[in-house]
This record gives sequence, C-alpha cells and structure tokens, in this order.
Amino acid sequence: MCKAGHWNVVRKRRVRRMEPGARGARWVLGRRFATVALAMMYLAMLCAPGAAVLADESVAAAASSAANTSSGSEHAAANSTTFAAIQPGYAVAFPQDSGAHPAFRLEWWYATGWLDTPDHRPLGFQITFFRSATGHPSNDPSAFAPTQLIIAHAALSDPAFGRSVHDQRIARAGFGLVYAKTGNTDVKLDAWRMVREADGHYAVDVDAADFALHLSLTPTQPPLLQGDHGYSRKGPSPSQASDYYSQPQLRVSGSVTRPVAAGARADGRTAAKSALPTPVTGSAWLDHEWSSTLLSGDAVGWDWLGANLADGGALMAFRVRGRDGRDVWAQGTLRDASGHVTRFGPGEVGFAPDRTWRSSRTGTSWPVAMTVHTGADVWQLMPLLDDQELDSRDSTGAVYWEGAVTLTRNGAAAGRGYLELTGYAKARDMDRQ
Repeated sequence: MCKAGHWNVVRKRRVRRMEPGARGARWVLGRRFATVALAMMYLAMLCAPGAAVLADESVAAAASSAANTSSGSEHAAANSTTFAAIQPGYAVAFPQDSGAHPAFRLEWWYATGWLDTPDHRPLGFQITFFRSATGHPSNDPSAFAPTQLIIAHAALSDPAFGRSVHDQRIARAGFGLVYAKTGNTDVKLDAWRMVREADGHYAVDVDAADFALHLSLTPTQPPLLQGDHGYSRKGPSPSQASDYYSQPQLRVSGSVTRPVAAGARADGRTAAKSALPTPVTGSAWLDHEWSSTLLSGDAVGWDWLGANLADGGALMAFRVRGRDGRDVWAQGTLRDASGHVTRFGPGEVGFAPDRTWRSSRTGTSWPVAMTVHTGADVWQLMPLLDDQELDSRDSTGAVYWEGAVTLTRNGAAAGRGYLELTGYAKARDMDRQ
C-alpha cells in the first residue's frame, strides 16, 4: 500500500506480482506488502476505542511471508523487540503527552463530532490517526525502514446522502510526508493532518475521495483522564491497559465538502465530492490513547460510546465482549456540568441492543440502537442514520460501525455522541502477547 519512493497509499487490490527476473522489484513489493500486513496485524487489534478488530490468520500468514523477504538477522531482531509497558500511576502531562509515544506499540488520536450546516442539517464526522511501532530494528539506517506506520480513517455521515462515506490511508513514517511527532499533537499522512496549534486548538485537514473536512476543534474544558488518572484497564489483567485521556466539548468551526451521488463509476464508487464546501459549526470529542498490550484472549470485540451532553457534561462508556457473550471488561466515566467526575467499573456499565440494522454490503447485523446503563442512569442511543458501516479492510483488515447517535438520559433528551461497534462482522482471535 505504499508508493515506491514516497511510500504513498496504494490499495491492496492494485498490488501486482512482479516478473520472476525483477529481483529488486520483488524485494520492494515484499517490503511494501510487509508494511500492509504488519499494519493489519498491529493496528486492527487495538485494545480500546477508535480501532478495529485483529486481522485474521491469512493476514498473519501474509505478514510472515513478507517478513521472510528481509534478512534472517533483521527478522530475528524484529521478533526480539521489547515495547514500553503501561504502568499504573503514570502522571499524564500536557501538552507533552498530546504528542506521540513511539516506544509504545500502538497509539491513536480519534476525533468525532456532530456538525450543523447553515440550513440546520446535522452531519457526523470521524477522523482517526493510528501510529504503530512495527518492531523493525530501530538502528536500521535506511530511510525506508518501516519502524513506524501511520494509518488514517475518515468518515462523514450525511443523512441527505443516505449513508456514511469513508476513506482510509496507510504509509510508513518518513521523508517529512508521514509522521507522528513527539511533544505535541502533530500527525500527518501526506495531505491528511491533525495538529495542535500554539493556542491549544486542533486543526484537522482531510481531503478524501468523496468528501473533505477542514475543521478547527477548540477546547472549552480541561482534558478528562479516563480510568485511574489516565490508567485505563481493558481486561482482567493489569497489563491489559492503556494511557487514555479525552477532550470532550470541543467547539468546532470550519467547512466540509459533502458527497453527492455520482452514478456508476469505473472504480465502483457511487459518490463524488460536491463542487462547493459547506460552512459548519458543532461540537466534537477527541480521544488519545497509547499502549503495547492486546485484549484478553477470550475477547471478540467491543462497544464504545463518547458523548457531549447538552448541559456541558461528558460521558464515556465501553465494554469488551467475550466469546461466551458476557463482558470481559467494562468501564465508564461521567463528568457533570460542574466538573465532578464519577467513574464506573465492571458491573456498573452495561450495553443492550434495542434494534439492529443489516448491511447489504457485508451481511453484518449491527446493534445501531442501544440502551446503556452507567450506575443508576439509563441512556438510550439512536443513530443519525443506520448505514454508518466502515470497511477498513484495505488498512486494518476489519469492518466496523462508527456512527453519530443522539442520547436520552432516563427518558429526557441529553446530548449527542458517537457509538463504535467492533467484532460483529467477524469475531476473530485476539492473540495473547
């Protein structure tokens, strides 16, 4: 998925077998496919919101095959890599920890939100940048060394179009074109970028195939540390954890270029960009997490909710689902309008489906309307539109549902947020690491 030289995005279906005599070209192809396969293994098994489910065994086999194109010593060094571990008690500091943590295996910056157009039509958006340390030897002097991968997903939910449109990118870091910088949020994958500016607001720029996002996300509240002061458990073992903070109630301004129907196209897409951008305002939620561990071995997926409440509060809740249908882990955080924080652990958070929608593209049934319990509160979630399915098999190997939802709290209108559902398209084995 990387263009030779600049390592830009190439869709998996466009990779072609090289002629037997083209030894150099075959080596580059192997490296390029290794980049894709490693990304699909490492990124697709992220242990918290904003990610997809572990790629299947065929991808792992492909990665193993691609890795064999490298020298034996290089492969051995990669396999012996030790990643940094999440430790309870770490004090998350700003703005330093808003930047990248390259010693950890996985990291992501994930922004979602609701937008309002001048004619008061609601839209939903999502932009996620993933960073993955591949385990490739850090002392490799090559400018093409795949030590860090950057993957990005973006989506726009537009009821006028009838479904969510999305796009994805993947590349190895390098050449000043693809990076995740330390010390401050600054993540870039060619023309896609999220950067925290000097005044603290986030500038987001995404020019996708069928839509565009050019947004400013301005904090109105302090960051919200999830779990125990940022140490967020994802399973019964203390090692199954991430460092995790959120920035709810971000004030949004900017513009979007919306999709329009395009009829039949040679590339199979049925959408195209509108000729003119639409000015928008709204509110957003940003998550930032980093970790080096996987989910519990009996996990098959998760449900996650992040919501900006109408009174100025914020709600986060998730559950990790097990093979037997029971929750492997669950957690929640509610910050009220006064700033008081209530935390919920396993047994205090529950998700129950109210209605499912079946995708005609993948055949997956998604619980798009749900009831969520946090302590004594009952939250009911309704989607902005049913078809908010994202197919990220060209970058992380998974299909998931990521959608804008409205909330009621104990029967009264309460706010707007985003719901993420993974593991429903295909329950996959979660490797123990």
